[in-house]
Amino acid sequence: MAAVKTFMAFDLGAESGRGILGRFDGRRLDLEVVHRFANPTVKLLGTLHWDTPRQFSELVEALRICAREHTTDLAGIGVDTWGVDFGLFGRDGSLLGLPVHYRDARTDGMLDAAFAALGRERIFERTGIQFMQLNTLYQLLALQRQGAPALEVAERLLFMPDIMNYWFSGVQTSEVSIASTSQCWDPRARDWCRDLLDDLQIPSRIVPPVVEPGTVIGALTAELQADTGLGAVPVIAPACHDTGSAVAAVPAIGNRHAYLSSGTWSLMGLESPTPLISPQTLALNFTNEGGVCGTVRFLKNIMGLWLVQQTRAALARAGQDRDYATLTAEAAAAPAFGPLVDPDSPLFLNPPDMPAAIATFCQQTGQRPPESVGATVRCCLESLALKYRWVVERLEEVRGSRLEQLNIVGGGTQNKLLSQLTADATGRPVVAGPVEATATGNLLLQALAIGELGSLDEVRAVVRASFELETFTPNTATAGAWDGAWERFQKLLGA
Repeated sequence: MAAVKTFMAFDLGAESGRGILGRFDGRRLDLEVVHRFANPTVKLLGTLHWDTPRQFSELVEALRICAREHTTDLAGIGVDTWGVDFGLFGRDGSLLGLPVHYRDARTDGMLDAAFAALGRERIFERTGIQFMQLNTLYQLLALQRQGAPALEVAERLLFMPDIMNYWFSGVQTSEVSIASTSQCWDPRARDWCRDLLDDLQIPSRIVPPVVEPGTVIGALTAELQADTGLGAVPVIAPACHDTGSAVAAVPAIGNRHAYLSSGTWSLMGLESPTPLISPQTLALNFTNEGGVCGTVRFLKNIMGLWLVQQTRAALARAGQDRDYATLTAEAAAAPAFGPLVDPDSPLFLNPPDMPAAIATFCQQTGQRPPESVGATVRCCLESLALKYRWVVERLEEVRGSRLEQLNIVGGGTQNKLLSQLTADATGRPVVAGPVEATATGNLLLQALAIGELGSLDEVRAVVRASFELETFTPNTATAGAWDGAWERFQKLLGA
């Protein structure tokens, strides 16, 4: 048996973060969460920020716990986070203000401003990225239009995982999967779209050098070695975008499947050897993000379980706190095929009251709003399942052949009702798992970086050997009812 190698994955999400140890014996990977923490935001003078120093302090605390309670022999450290958000750094290496949250309203109107300056077709032709006002390009344009002093004096832009890697190692660099989320990256040339930035009067000097997923970018600084009790641990860029790491851990064989990384966001697509940039994919508003081992993640961003999370948050504020298991049970007991919503309606981006926003959407579309908590959650889940069907069928149109299976990975796999509804709505078997796909991909790409694994196929073989998977088959008895719901849903989308 091969010697066991131990790695640390830091997985930062919109609600929380974890430090997860992975022990790899050459065939199987075992996971252990050593530190879990809230991911705080702070609103300052009306702008929503991430508390990045606090985030980093939690990562360092996880390393202290690791050295104190588990091992000082780490083979690597890897960080993954959500995409698009960034910090600006000065000539002296200091952070020029807290990074702004992608749900902040500063990007309102910036899509139209960019289209007027550059043209929608030109932006997509150069980047292949789905148009969302939260993309880095529009955040930067907002800073430029505001005359932000930080943008004028900045020497370097670093995305959220890049910031953590810089503070760990002292090296300022980015990685393909996270850079590609920005809509400032050319997936064909694998370089920055400096012409787009220059034409928007955004200083292109600030973009960082970029490395491939699975690259050792440095070592833990001497200061942090002394602080944590660890040695010169390699700091490794896995796929630093959390979806990139999650897709690396999809346990599928071959290429006749679609993947769905399910959590706060649902990211649904397929792997391609080249970017799929065409008038068709522009019209569909799909995205081409950097994948691992030279692949492209051709996918659609969908609002995801954010709708359920914010429904729960609204209930808690009203003194009706319920856990997710209770909400799912109430949804399962609610009548099927009630009102439907488009999960990607702008109404749901960041409403103060999600159930009220759902009711508003229903009223605006001539539907009776859900009348109970269970009906509200069921509306969210059935609508997501139908949006997944829409995406699957569009993926098939682009590739020109049928996708036989859907692999769902990530925290959303814990919602078995959603997995079954998805199988029923799409008419395809759903294979669910692993739950910790992002951390798993992060850890195994670290193993790939130091030569413990040799290919993406080997990474996925380890995933299949390490985790139990659950298959959900379509319920043929409800196929007709789903077809009826599908017709209603397409009308909501204007299809």
